[in-house]
Amino acid sequence: MAESTGRSGSRIRVLLVDDHQVVRRGLRTFLEVQEDIEVVGEASDGEEGIARAGELRPDVILMDVKMPGTDGIEALRRLRELANPARVLIVTSFTEQRTVVPALRAGAAGYVYKDIDPDALAGAIRSVHAGHVLLQPEVAEALLAQEEQSPAAGRPGSLTDREREVLGLIADGRSNREIARALVLSEKTVKTHVSNILMKLDLSDRTQAALWAVRHGITD
Repeated sequence: MAESTGRSGSRIRVLLVDDHQVVRRGLRTFLEVQEDIEVVGEASDGEEGIARAGELRPDVILMDVKMPGTDGIEALRRLRELANPARVLIVTSFTEQRTVVPALRAGAAGYVYKDIDPDALAGAIRSVHAGHVLLQPEVAEALLAQEEQSPAAGRPGSLTDREREVLGLIADGRSNREIARALVLSEKTVKTHVSNILMKLDLSDRTQAALWAVRHGITD
């Protein structure tokens, strides 16, 4: 099937990155019946996934962790270095924290298992596209445990009252649009607050910000 390189209205553009063709075919078959989701391309490993992401400009990338050559974690790191705006949702058959935690630290917006209910997968895609972070409880606990073993990146006192409010809502899983609505702000203003929070606390993404907020008791 031909790959799409242009925008298609408000549909969520998805790139599939998995070394198993049968998995990609199954994901494509289901996702193509979703009215608001468009599969724009596929890749069989992380290296190809990075190239496809640059060419096709997807909104969301569904990526496996364990792949030959460039695996999902290395691909995530390189996508971050390239400042690619796509949100990455890990789709894996591995449940070990030693596999999933590094992927989240590398910049994934969340993860799901390959046996996930199809409707739940579509919901997960919509959720990460909206700016949410999908953390299952056991992985969040593992990440927090690792954070506690290292020095804190910043101090709560460095944040303004408004930034603390925004951070609390990030920890609650809210997207920028939802934060803007809750605080009666523009999305642009919220983005500025998020950038300031990450800079002040020396954090790289919303996942780390959410965990930092939980660790320091800043929750909505």
